[in-house]
Amino acid sequence: MFALQIFMMAIRGLRANLLRSLLATLGVIIGVGAVISAMSILEGTQRDIVERFESLGSETITVVPAMAKVGGRSVGIFQTLTIEDAEAISDPRNCPNVKAAAPEVSGSASVKNMSRNNEYTILGTGPSYSDMFNYKVARGRFITREDVASEQKVAVLGSKVAEELFGNAPEVGRTIKIRSVPFRIIGVMEQKGNIGFRNVDQQVIVPVTTAMNRLFGTQFVRFVHSISVQAARADKVDAATHEIKRELRRRHNINVRAGKQDDFQIFSQEEQRRQLGEVTMIFSIVLYSIAGISLVVGGIGIANIMLVSVTERTREIGVRMAVGAQRWDILSQFLIEAGIISLLGGAFGVAVGFLMTDLIEKTTRVIETYTAPRVIVYALVMAILTGIFSGIYPAFKASRLDPVEALRYE
Repeated sequence: MFALQIFMMAIRGLRANLLRSLLATLGVIIGVGAVISAMSILEGTQRDIVERFESLGSETITVVPAMAKVGGRSVGIFQTLTIEDAEAISDPRNCPNVKAAAPEVSGSASVKNMSRNNEYTILGTGPSYSDMFNYKVARGRFITREDVASEQKVAVLGSKVAEELFGNAPEVGRTIKIRSVPFRIIGVMEQKGNIGFRNVDQQVIVPVTTAMNRLFGTQFVRFVHSISVQAARADKVDAATHEIKRELRRRHNINVRAGKQDDFQIFSQEEQRRQLGEVTMIFSIVLYSIAGISLVVGGIGIANIMLVSVTERTREIGVRMAVGAQRWDILSQFLIEAGIISLLGGAFGVAVGFLMTDLIEKTTRVIETYTAPRVIVYALVMAILTGIFSGIYPAFKASRLDPVEALRYE
């Protein structure tokens, strides 16, 4: 009952200066909203990254050109990976622990069907791509070795591309234009979503040789952007990586003992996940620092308001002490007031945080957010602790007032 009386007195004290109390909560609202937004973005990003890596499969290995360095500085990219490299890697005589390999070149291009014209990702690859990522053809067929060898102008559409260009009309056998070059549609893929960091429903697949020579022809027309490799089993990834390095060094005449550096880089899914985890950690430190600063500012605001309140209510404190209130009673009242301010700020801050995350997700359409229940608990606990720590000094100052001097205060 006594604790309830102190709580009600704290409420009345806040209501007496309602506007000032609301202003004191503003800093906490912003801080908690920032914490909710930051943690939701990080949680959503991490979940999205994990899902994308799982879609690739744990046995997938990626080979990309290495950065050329002079004097420790990056000066460009080695352009050395070829279709022949992918064929050599997939040969069981060279790499017995490799199941398949698919060379890849990609870029954006305008795709037109009569009056419908959109920009899509164009992926040039080989026949192994479909089986490697368990990506099935819904209608028609996939690219064959003959298509690649003869540079056929054929295309396989992602499900979203087919829907946007043709609606409900049949697609297989029709002709589209990619960069004004006519391509015959030979198939439509199933709806898949993401494979790694690529939305395959929004891409058009063509033979890798056709993409290199007819769509993305440059001075590096002989070279591919990357090679996706599938190990025989998940536990054979390390062995397959060693075999790929050995074969590419042999083909590219790289003598490591002579001090020559590799002109390629090999990443397993675990290595890529670790590197992205390090990047995520950096972003988390930055975002949490910003949110923490906002809470500190909110705490300073609460401390300032409470100090002003102590000064204005000096006579009230003196009267209470004169009629028998103990120092702990005064201390408890002001700590409860600070706690209520921070709790209200935390509650409103959670609502603001939800609104901010929803706005960020809808505005960017790229960032995935996820607000876990523990995020809300963390934010509220941080808000309450901020209020209590901010109210300790004002409450202590109020409890140490001399009753006689307090009664004389004007």
